[in-house]
Amino acid sequence: MKKLLLTGFAPFLDNPVNPTTNIVEQLHNQVISDYAVIGHILPVEFQQSGSDMVRLIETYDPDAVVSLGVAVGRRLVTPERIAINCNDGPIDNRGYKPAGKKIVENGPDGYFSTLPIQHMVQNIKKANLPAEISNTAGTYLCNNVMYHTLHYFKEQKLHRPSGFIHIPASHELGLERNVPSWSNEDLAKAVWESIACL
Repeated sequence: MKKLLLTGFAPFLDNPVNPTTNIVEQLHNQVISDYAVIGHILPVEFQQSGSDMVRLIETYDPDAVVSLGVAVGRRLVTPERIAINCNDGPIDNRGYKPAGKKIVENGPDGYFSTLPIQHMVQNIKKANLPAEISNTAGTYLCNNVMYHTLHYFKEQKLHRPSGFIHIPASHELGLERNVPSWSNEDLAKAVWESIACL
């Protein structure tokens, strides 16, 4: 059976929870289409998350990689189109704050997702959940992990579907932050429908 590496993040900044943690834990060891899901939670640390992702890929040799992050304030599930070679944004969980630093010094300016993002959006909508493609993964840890993953596969000349999906806040987080939110059940369903496209 094929293997899919599914990653989420720990809580960060002033967010007491991260709904990606719940989704990854819920889908870990599940079988979706032809994929056995292997779930892992990444640290919100610029100098650690990318290397952790590469280590996980080398450990499990997955046939596909889907990474999740929460975009507090977004109303839709948004598969990301592109990752850019830039670390920026607020401090991470270790207090580190890069200022426009390149992720890979001599790397390309960007990498396009190799996930079937248009099909994913269509599948999520068929499940009566709102979704659209996003053209910016930002410059924080979500973009960092997406770039590291795509760069690794490019360098290794491996053609495996990989990319990133941003999800809205869960109700628990939405109440804390006063932002749009989804139930954990609908968030997990949207991710399930995305993986089913592979």
